[in-house]
Amino acid sequence: MGTVVTIIILVAIVAGGVWLVRQHSASQARELEDAKAEARRWVERLGGQVLNLVGTDEASKQAMADASERYNAAGSQMEQARTAAQCRQVTETAYEGLYYVRAARTAMGIDPGPDLPPLPGQQRAGAVSEDRDVEVEGHSYSASPNPSDRNSHYYPGGNVAGRPVPAGWYSEPWWKPALVAGAWGFGSMMLFSAMFSGMSGVAYADGYADGMAADGGDYGDGGGGDAGDFGGQDFGGDFGGGGDFGGGDFGGGGFDF
Repeated sequence: MGTVVTIIILVAIVAGGVWLVRQHSASQARELEDAKAEARRWVERLGGQVLNLVGTDEASKQAMADASERYNAAGSQMEQARTAAQCRQVTETAYEGLYYVRAARTAMGIDPGPDLPPLPGQQRAGAVSEDRDVEVEGHSYSASPNPSDRNSHYYPGGNVAGRPVPAGWYSEPWWKPALVAGAWGFGSMMLFSAMFSGMSGVAYADGYADGMAADGGDYGDGGGGDAGDFGGQDFGGDFGGGGDFGGGDFGGGGFDF
């Protein structure tokens, strides 16, 4: 009798284990499908803008070019996504593209649409709050809260290779080499200090140079990482592809986020 009871208990344990494994697998599958659906929704919104909105000046044209690059990257990443976490990062890439769209619309003087979810590190990085012109190692740079022929390169704000880059309009995309390489060059210490020291509303406004010298320039946000971090690679690199993501209603057909 004892042997029968033992067998019954073992069978129940095995059956319970199988049920738990199946439930866990089913839950993961649902999470992945939900994440894929959310990612596709945002990529499609970005695609609608990229395909239908055309810049009218240098700043808006450049912002739309950046939005198009994010759209292509998101499409390529979507094709590679195999986990819910990867799908969520596709969504973040689409968010970033839509920030560029908002910047282009603002530059053209039209309704930028509703607010977007924040990017990783964006709030901490802050935003350019005043016009600033600096010269670093014989090269001239400028930043402004507003677009102009001089400052036609927008950045939505966030972490780039572990350092906070404030949202704003810049004379050139000096942060892109760090996006591609995943690390900043030595000259960036002087550039950060000259560009942002004493500027209200930006991260480490009074301590860029000292902070970088002390800790090697790691201003990460506790693991948040860059919006382009996908499987150990940076989305700032070349992703090609793009996929077919027509439609979208961010601007052409209403702002119903």
